[in-house]
Amino acid sequence: NTRSNGKFDYSIKFSPKTTSARLTQFSKKLETGPGLDEFIISGSQLNPFGSNEGELDREVNAISVQQTVGEKFRKPHQRLPEWLKTNIPVGENYTRIKNDLRGLNLHTVCEEARCPNIGDCWGGGEHKTATATIMLMGDECTRGCRFCSVKTSKNPKPLDVNEPENVAEAISKWGLDYVVLTSVDRDDLPDGGSEHFAKTIRLLKKKAPHILVECLTGDFQGELESVDRVVHSGLDVYAHNVETVEALTRYVRDHRATFRQSLKVLEHAKKCKPSLITKTSIMLGVGETDEEVMDTLRELRKIEVDCVTLGQYMRPTKRHMKVHEYVTPEKFEYWKKVGDDLGFLYTASGPLVRSSYKAGEFFIGNILRKRQE
Repeated sequence: NTRSNGKFDYSIKFSPKTTSARLTQFSKKLETGPGLDEFIISGSQLNPFGSNEGELDREVNAISVQQTVGEKFRKPHQRLPEWLKTNIPVGENYTRIKNDLRGLNLHTVCEEARCPNIGDCWGGGEHKTATATIMLMGDECTRGCRFCSVKTSKNPKPLDVNEPENVAEAISKWGLDYVVLTSVDRDDLPDGGSEHFAKTIRLLKKKAPHILVECLTGDFQGELESVDRVVHSGLDVYAHNVETVEALTRYVRDHRATFRQSLKVLEHAKKCKPSLITKTSIMLGVGETDEEVMDTLRELRKIEVDCVTLGQYMRPTKRHMKVHEYVTPEKFEYWKKVGDDLGFLYTASGPLVRSSYKAGEFFIGNILRKRQE
């Protein structure tokens, strides 16, 4: 700045050529530079999983992750392949279920987890086997897995004592063939919410005994009495997801979840009631190797898990861990064959497959085929 008549002249003069060159250079830096979400991360280290400061337990030590997992997670954003694009959900059944949910203040994991198959499942799809996944115990989870878009809270709202009755009443009127009951994790409750689960199942079976009921539970912090309670409530399928291979569990799931603890839950459910069908799910595309997936499937068969689903991990928001790889449909077909060869009752494997995706269609179709043999 220069003085003029005893005052500072704050005006800055640039030549048109200099200004244009600087703007061009700045634009290029913006295109290749980090996104806004990377500046929101706590601390100076960038987290390759894209955690969000303030969200419960989503933060990972970036140095530890880099040393253990390596640079393979620091890949640029990839375009969504055509095989993962879906249509906007429409249809009479879809609209009816959505309206009923709003009226009874109920939640579904289909909506909370932003599932791409919601229209297909609620509408019944090609085979008209309508499936819905109801999320019990509210929409706030005490855990913060790095792949999940469900809200997290250390102190979630109290349980709705009317929820079991409302859920049973609504489902009995929807004309569903198969329903999946799941929940947020409620580590704040002494029994993890297992009695709430069991009561809902008992009421539902009383009102609509023809509906097949699958329960997708958390690990109840390893408290096997809670697993017992759900197993003996009258359900048809007990599901608990290992989510990923053992080597990546600590980076993908909340720190309170372990691969071995999940295996114990599934193993105990089968021991409590050997006739019960047990089921789990694995996400692909988070950095796992083929050998790790194979080892995981073998571990599951050792404890007599009956059903397994494999699907593509899809990043819900930029705050969540990045997709490492979009696995091809051909590779998913390969894993289906591997699962069948290992002896699973059924293996559902595909880019858009989720733990409860078309659960009724897969389950009922498999049973019908076996009866025709």
